[in-house]
Amino acid sequence: MTNYLDFEKPLAEIEGKAAELRAMARANEEMDVEAEAKALDKKAADLLVQLYTDMTPWRKCQVARHPDRPHCKDYIEALFAEYTPLAGDRNFADDHAVMGGLARFNGQPVMVIGHEKGNDTKSRIERNFGMARPEGYRKAIRLMDMADRFGLPVITLVDTPGAYPGKGAEERGQSEAIARSTQKCLQLQVPLVSVIIGEGGSGGAVAFATADRVAMLQHSVYSVISPEGCASILWKDAEKMREAAEALRLTAQELHQLGVCDRIIDEPVGGAHRHKKETIANVGGVIGSMLAELSGKSAGGLSTARRQKYLDLGKRGLAA
Repeated sequence: MTNYLDFEKPLAEIEGKAAELRAMARANEEMDVEAEAKALDKKAADLLVQLYTDMTPWRKCQVARHPDRPHCKDYIEALFAEYTPLAGDRNFADDHAVMGGLARFNGQPVMVIGHEKGNDTKSRIERNFGMARPEGYRKAIRLMDMADRFGLPVITLVDTPGAYPGKGAEERGQSEAIARSTQKCLQLQVPLVSVIIGEGGSGGAVAFATADRVAMLQHSVYSVISPEGCASILWKDAEKMREAAEALRLTAQELHQLGVCDRIIDEPVGGAHRHKKETIANVGGVIGSMLAELSGKSAGGLSTARRQKYLDLGKRGLAA
């Protein structure tokens, strides 16, 4: 069953009518409705293209959050072989919002780390909707340390509304854990590539995405705060999220212009959630090309260039 977003309601009506006609034809074999159903199919296909052309930032936020969008686990299962999960921060607990471990990417040993939101009620609660606690970031630090020790490239897949803001997380040093994870990203002597596959929310995303190369899916978003949170602070009204999304410059296209994102990965018409296999294959291709760009570079050269990249952020404006 397709989950339609608010702006896709006209599309839902057309596709619903086509499905209704075909159901009637199945119930009554004498009815011939295929021509009408095909006309509705074409109308729906044209409308889908129209809806996903020149999308507003708020619509992109909605698509980035779509529950059927492929998540970290889907990418790991499809793109990586011999995946061996590694759990725990060796200090407090294992955070299920962050998954990671050793794997092979195109035959090359790598360390893969990412946020996992879950795909049904039970798994979403278990994964805390992709919002990591301090132990999640400390687990990531431990895995990055291991990758550094054994000379393994690190691949991170980012999809989080932000770090978990709960009382327990704050008591266990949430901000310090995020800062340490960001610091570890900058210190790595091995290639680090990151892909924003859905939401890149606040420091929770930066802690994984301070990488040599950062790619974003076409309809993903990356921002210091959610549009609703920004609207609540600036206008004292969460309903002004559309204006906030415009002001935050959170789309892949605007961030590529600003130099925050290095490349944009195309999504099929209708978004990643409609064509998961194609999207995952596109992401795999870009990860491969980013790793190829970084291969052969010296350890010192990698960390120096990475640090300089982030020191230079802000020099380019949207008018550049």
